[in-house]
Amino acid sequence: MFFEGSEKKAEIIIDAKQISLLDDLAEDFWLALVQCCNAQILSMIENDDCKAFLLSESSLFVWHDRLLILTCGNTRLVHSVQYFIDHIGLNKIQQITYQRKNEYFAHAQLSSFGDDIALLGQNVKGKAYRFGELDGHHNYIFHQDNNFQVSAEDKSYELIAYQICQQASKKLTTVGLISEEIRQFLQLDRLLSGFILDDFVFKPFGYSINAIKGMHYFTIHITPQANSSYVSIQANINLLALIPDFLTILAPKSIDLLSFNEFEFSELTTQYMPKNYISKSLFQQQLSNNYLVCFANYIQPQHTFSQAEALDLKGKQHAL
Repeated sequence: MFFEGSEKKAEIIIDAKQISLLDDLAEDFWLALVQCCNAQILSMIENDDCKAFLLSESSLFVWHDRLLILTCGNTRLVHSVQYFIDHIGLNKIQQITYQRKNEYFAHAQLSSFGDDIALLGQNVKGKAYRFGELDGHHNYIFHQDNNFQVSAEDKSYELIAYQICQQASKKLTTVGLISEEIRQFLQLDRLLSGFILDDFVFKPFGYSINAIKGMHYFTIHITPQANSSYVSIQANINLLALIPDFLTILAPKSIDLLSFNEFEFSELTTQYMPKNYISKSLFQQQLSNNYLVCFANYIQPQHTFSQAEALDLKGKQHAL
């Protein structure tokens, strides 16, 4: 079986002088917003600064002045963004950023990035970029083009791991595995000390966790199947400093790093990236909304042959 782990992502910043997303919107609003992209809310944790919803397909985080939503699988996240625009109003929205990366099974998706931003463009004037090579791992980013400038302190990070090692895949596809065992395997209780945690183990396989501490968030989503393994880690704490921990545990063949407003990206990746990974692509762009976006793809060079994967011609093979 396969599952499309690659996520779509949207951040919407609002004018907190007009509305508070934490105080002024009922839970029914978030339930309806999530349902618009064909996902469901599984659970929720909160503190004074943030609500974190664990979804059937990834996560939703809500602060007073913004939201961040990630969805995977065959969701159409752009419909949730449109729902937010229709119900909150563009006059209360300061900035919309919409992001989508290349998928394993792009032809099985219900829309493309082009389809999504064509829909967004009916309401929002924006610019779009591709970070990464077209024939390799890449991210598409659309952002609203207006006079709004994000703070230089608005930093966030993404670490995407592909083709995790056989040991990690085998562990994470163990029948009957429980969340405590996965947290122990990933050393999350140590790495996320002081965070409120909320996690879920999917059947037959898959794992998601949200973690919040004050304004900080951290989330992991794992598709562990060996034929399409994918691990997404996103946070507004410095993920680059945690690279050695996660690469030691997962040992993926390839990773993507993406940061917003990390001005020491080159220095930090030089410091923390293991030497057995080499850079395949590096992209950097200052967006007109003041986000400095950095993207890097690293690979482990392969020195031995692998066997070709046999396909079941009679089965449902989305790679064909």
